[in-house]
Amino acid sequence: MAETTNLNIRIDKELKEHAEAFFADLGLSMTAAFNIFVRQSLKQGKIPFEIIGNVDPFYGAANTCVLERSAHELRGDKIVIKTLD
Repeated sequence: MAETTNLNIRIDKELKEHAEAFFADLGLSMTAAFNIFVRQSLKQGKIPFEIIGNVDPFYGAANTCVLERSAHELRGDKIVIKTLD
C-alpha cells in the first residue's frame, strides 16, 4: 500500500454533516469519497463533473422540457394558430 499523508481542509460544519450522511448512505467515508474525487480528477484531467454558475432560470430543466415539447408539437402540426384578423 502507498504511503499516506494527512490533508486538512476547511468546510462549513453543516455541509460536512450532510456530506458525511450522504457518503455513509453510499457506504463511503469522507476520506474514501475525497480519494475517489482526486483519482477521477487526475484520471480525466479535469474536475469530474460539470460546475454550473448562476444560470438564468428560464433555461432550467423544467422550462427546457416545456419548450422542447412545444417545439415538437409545432413540428407535428398539433398547434392551432389563431389571429385577430
